[in-house]
Amino acid sequence: MPNEGPILHADLDAFYASVEQRDDPRLRGRPVIVGGGVVLAASYEAKACGVRTAMGGGLARRLCPGAVVVPPRMSAYSAASKAVFAVFAQTTPLVEGLSIDEAFLDVGGLARLAGTPSRIAARLRREVAEQVGLPITVGVARTKFLAKVASGVAKPDGLLVVPHDGELAFLHPLPVERLWGVGQVTAGKLHTRGIRTVGQVARLGEAELVSLLGRGTGRHLYALANNHDPRPVRVGQRRRSMGAQRALGRKQRSPQELDAILTALVDRLTRRLRGAGRECRTVTLRLRFADFTRATRSHTLREPTAHTETVLETARRLLAAARPLIERQGLTLIGVALSQLDNDAVQLTLPFDGTDAGDLDNALDGVRSRFGSSAITRATLLGHDDGPSVPLLPD
Repeated sequence: MPNEGPILHADLDAFYASVEQRDDPRLRGRPVIVGGGVVLAASYEAKACGVRTAMGGGLARRLCPGAVVVPPRMSAYSAASKAVFAVFAQTTPLVEGLSIDEAFLDVGGLARLAGTPSRIAARLRREVAEQVGLPITVGVARTKFLAKVASGVAKPDGLLVVPHDGELAFLHPLPVERLWGVGQVTAGKLHTRGIRTVGQVARLGEAELVSLLGRGTGRHLYALANNHDPRPVRVGQRRRSMGAQRALGRKQRSPQELDAILTALVDRLTRRLRGAGRECRTVTLRLRFADFTRATRSHTLREPTAHTETVLETARRLLAAARPLIERQGLTLIGVALSQLDNDAVQLTLPFDGTDAGDLDNALDGVRSRFGSSAITRATLLGHDDGPSVPLLPD
């Protein structure tokens, strides 16, 4: 029996920064920061100095004074992503994209045609380097979770195979933060109990984890700590949520500025929602504060909607409720997520007055599709920079 799992997790290294280094030979081997006001990406040379994504540009330049700061080129990143996904498609028809720079691939049925998963992974890395000119790290394992952990450990520009008989020996010494779903708050709860490794989570037992973290989180982490992850690689699966966020840096923002940023995020998201023929029921506001703590506020609507004003009104109420917290702790990131997505099947409501609240949305979508997203905007957004439009996988 083969000792290698069939699942590959392929993840491009420092994607935006790597594209810049590929396209400008003068940047190779040098610390590169993409984005000036807020760091959108950093090369590994810059990361070695402590620079991180979403960090304020001023702090990043102080940490790495020799860094080269370049403006983002979203069209170049989108083209590079399409080229990489073309290589994925040449490798196997079973590709599940996670973002524009990472995907799961199932190569379990290719043994006679292409060899072992490790050989396929090595060839994939070579072809991405030769055809696209970018470094990519690949993890190989029996489950999606472990393949993703393996690629994270192997970065940058690496290949790591976790054999069946070495899964727990590889997984258990790792820090608890490697488990999906363990953020700062959950890690803090585990640390207070002296739990710092995945192996300690597994030995604690499911009942105690449920008591400490709640039923859903406790059972989820216990399963992952024992490498129980039955999810297959799914092709063509539609998103279960859509989100957009804006890093703010350390600059204090007025309520009017925050409202303008929130409005731009909602405008962008609801246009995506309608373009995909979807509607949402739950609106979630995501906040990150100056001390790096996070908070979310959400509201579920009575009926699914794709109307911009309905979503915006809900997001504004959530922001207003969080304002005392923002004033105390300082806001460094704001985001909006739309979930409980349905296909576009509108439930008509009484009275039928002959008007459609979506007419304005549809007219604006038509103008922007024909003349560009900046062809028409709200008066309140004039003069406001709503940040770069990040390339995305299809919705």
